[in-house]
Amino acid sequence: MTATVSLTATARPRVGKGAARAERRAGRIPAVIYGGKEPAMPISLEARDLIHRVHSIHFMTTIFEIDVDGKKTRVLPRDVQLDPVKDFPVHVDFLRLTAGGRVAVAVPVNFLNEEDCPGIRRGGVLNVVRHEIEVMAPADAIPDHIDADLANLDLGDSLHISAVKLPDNVTPTITDRDFTIATIAAPAGLRSESDSQEDGEGA
Repeated sequence: MTATVSLTATARPRVGKGAARAERRAGRIPAVIYGGKEPAMPISLEARDLIHRVHSIHFMTTIFEIDVDGKKTRVLPRDVQLDPVKDFPVHVDFLRLTAGGRVAVAVPVNFLNEEDCPGIRRGGVLNVVRHEIEVMAPADAIPDHIDADLANLDLGDSLHISAVKLPDNVTPTITDRDFTIATIAAPAGLRSESDSQEDGEGA
């Protein structure tokens, strides 16, 4: 589970494009906290406190405790708007987390035993279909990654969600099919040889 990260924010008395631009000129990033059956709370955060975190692979699964004028709120990032040229965060949406609640969150996949995978040892290539898996998880126990074991996959094999052990009380949001996470593709030379043999048999 990811650790909770503390941030200090300031309430924004004004909203709108002009006010947001003024915040950014002052070295702050406008944001909003919403959800939890409470009114939305416009805030701003110091850019230096947030910039390096936004580009972390775990940012969207990190629980933050944001202190706004002494009131602390546990939140989860839901959306980040980036400047299309500078790749700089210009606005962040945070979702309030309530005690006992569950949230939908995309969790990165961590592939294990790639060096021991029979298909890869035979020259196959790992084809990642899903770098992240969207799951429903307890708000206070969001996994920072999901392990997917490649140890038993040979050439042409696929790894499906049913073969992945998820943490307790964590379930995929897709429930109508056993979706694919990765496959072991045959090397190009082997595919070409196989195709040639099939063509010869059909001649």
